[in-house]
Amino acid sequence: MAQPDKIDTTELVNRSQTAVHAGLLSDSALDNLTLWLTQPRYAEYVSAIGKAIGQESWQELDDVFWTVIPFGTGGRRGRMHPFGSNAINDRTIGESAQGLANYVLNNSAAQSTANERLSCAIGYDTRHQSRHFAELCAGIMIANGFHVYFLDEYRATPQVSFLVRQKKCACGIMVTASHNPPSDNAVKIYWNDGGQILPPHDAGIIEQVMEQVENIEVCDFDDAVQSGDVTICTAEIDELYRAAVVEHCSPSRFSSDGQAARGLKVIYSPLHGVGGFVVPAVLQACQFNNVVVYPNHAEPDPNFTNVPDHVSNPENPAVFNSIIKYAQQEGADVVLATDPDADRMGCAAPVDLSCECEWKTFNGNQLCAMLAAYRMQSLQDQNLLTATSFQVTTLVTTALLRRIGEHYAVQTRDDLLVGFKWIASAIDEGGANDFIYGTEESHGFMIGDYCRDKDGAAACMLLCELADDLKQQGKTLHDFLTSLYEQFGVYQESLKTIYMHGSSGMQRMQHVMDQLRNASPRDLGGQQVMRIRDYLTQQITTTAGSVTVFSGPIDNLLFFELETAGHYVAVRPSGTEPKIKFYSFTRADVESRGSVEKTQDSLNAMIQLIEDDLQRFVDAE
Repeated sequence: MAQPDKIDTTELVNRSQTAVHAGLLSDSALDNLTLWLTQPRYAEYVSAIGKAIGQESWQELDDVFWTVIPFGTGGRRGRMHPFGSNAINDRTIGESAQGLANYVLNNSAAQSTANERLSCAIGYDTRHQSRHFAELCAGIMIANGFHVYFLDEYRATPQVSFLVRQKKCACGIMVTASHNPPSDNAVKIYWNDGGQILPPHDAGIIEQVMEQVENIEVCDFDDAVQSGDVTICTAEIDELYRAAVVEHCSPSRFSSDGQAARGLKVIYSPLHGVGGFVVPAVLQACQFNNVVVYPNHAEPDPNFTNVPDHVSNPENPAVFNSIIKYAQQEGADVVLATDPDADRMGCAAPVDLSCECEWKTFNGNQLCAMLAAYRMQSLQDQNLLTATSFQVTTLVTTALLRRIGEHYAVQTRDDLLVGFKWIASAIDEGGANDFIYGTEESHGFMIGDYCRDKDGAAACMLLCELADDLKQQGKTLHDFLTSLYEQFGVYQESLKTIYMHGSSGMQRMQHVMDQLRNASPRDLGGQQVMRIRDYLTQQITTTAGSVTVFSGPIDNLLFFELETAGHYVAVRPSGTEPKIKFYSFTRADVESRGSVEKTQDSLNAMIQLIEDDLQRFVDAE
């Protein structure tokens, strides 16, 4: 490693300033670059940065230094690069672990007793550098006095949440960037209840990471294993976690003893991620013995080589195209896929039971509703629903969940912000013994109290139970969804994400949000906007100009309620990227429009009109 005192850092700074004057480097990039060139804590990166400056790689330097990659309420995520304040690397990951250690050690509620050492659970996925970052985090936590429980092979994110709870850890770290592109990685942080960090801990950890970390204490991982400071517990947690999930498996409604092997044939894809180490074993334990792992996606692969566009996101229907073809050849009944860290689930199934029929995927809201209805019916059949049973979801997830809950006399908590950390936190508020189901539109599902995060394996288990019951009735998953629409009305939703490209993207995003508040559209899709609900100001403004105050979670979130009952739009900006998400919600009774398919077509046409108006509004700003 080159010593920084042998490198003329003053000259490197001067060359960078010249690049700024030439318009090749932003002012903010210069500020962060200068820090990395001159501060002792960044000394090991000076040589590589100097090489990039010597090669005049100004675009690369601007990309990795124009800002400081944020440590948000879920952790720190971004594109990997060997150096840079706006990249995932040893320094930014190290700051994250050190900041977490500092906060836990300083927090009186998390302090160990005289005879009890604080501990941290750590796991990692199949991405580039994940194992390296996991060992780095372990070394940092150990150097700060923690014992580490380590999952020594690729494992699922919910297993880390489970591990935190099982070993009563003070915190947990999962190295994963979920379904982001192969270039990315991240750390996801858990608190001592196995849930993601919540107020006030989130702000305290963020402050430590972003403002307080100077030096990073670290010890060698292999030495720590030898000294007993690391406990490798992969096999133990695999067995305990599998048992915890399977405990929620419902017996077949059409089996005399509920123990017979189920006839459903499943094609499962881990999308080159960790799911192959988790999902098949859970399904087999539930008597699903005909589960085939899709060969082209079976191998752990950080490049997600055989997935369209190399983005392993089960929310994307294109991901299922090749798997469906394979399923048709194999005579399968259903296709399931989980994202790289196996906390989200997607599904495709034949429209009918004929051999040559079309297959279609389900969107997140549809899966939320289908699994809710199945979960409640199954618990009702077993006399396990009570007057205090409850489900939990978010403000931007389908309202069909509430209708289903009302049918089964299940309470619904649906006033939460986006993110499973809020769903998990609601379990304690309502009582863990009464919690039956948590879900959100981005393909996340949770049952039980064994972990406090969404779980792709549990979702696969529920979906297979439902599909198997339907198969024995001569029905498909699509038949089941249609029956829900016939019973409760057709609910059609859509998510449109608009990106604000360029260096001024974040500023433009904020400007658009300001305009949506201060110069709001009067109509969307030909429907008058009747009320605007602003979760930032906690105010409801009507078209007549009246303003009332409401109580709810505080966030940069707007709701536009339209003149047709059940039609509304939710708008929220990203906290870390220059993009705005527009959620459109529509509803209609089937009998008022004819068939379910015709009603869906009508609602989709309305959604298209709404989204066109939203696009025009953004383009005009």
